[in-house]
Amino acid sequence: MESVIEQLREANEPVVVPLELPDEDLLVEIEEQLFIDIPFVMRQYLLTVSDVVYGSLEPVTVTDPQSHTYLPEVAANAWDAGLPRDVIPLCQDGGDYYAVKEDGTVVRWDAEQEAFGEKSWESVWHWARDVWLES
Repeated sequence: MESVIEQLREANEPVVVPLELPDEDLLVEIEEQLFIDIPFVMRQYLLTVSDVVYGSLEPVTVTDPQSHTYLPEVAANAWDAGLPRDVIPLCQDGGDYYAVKEDGTVVRWDAEQEAFGEKSWESVWHWARDVWLES
């Protein structure tokens, strides 16, 4: 986890208006909006590197309700598109979504097939290393 955080920090691209990191209180508010608990490993991601901007993928954020990556909005759209309600979207990729299961596993939701793909990642950190940092 620490090495992935370090790699993401090094890859972080400068932006005009940088994102902020949330605190635990904000994550509790987000969970209340979503009506679902945020898995531990996703909480870690949100608290430590959700302000990172890198590559072509844009994982969810929680500090700016006006952002197109705002988790409650992305979740509403993903669930409306058929993503099962018991998983939380991590990142939209075209019409598909990378999503986090309750156990912290990351899966890819194929919206056209309305099914999870065969590949999965053990955690958000494995996904960040294998997918996000490679984007």
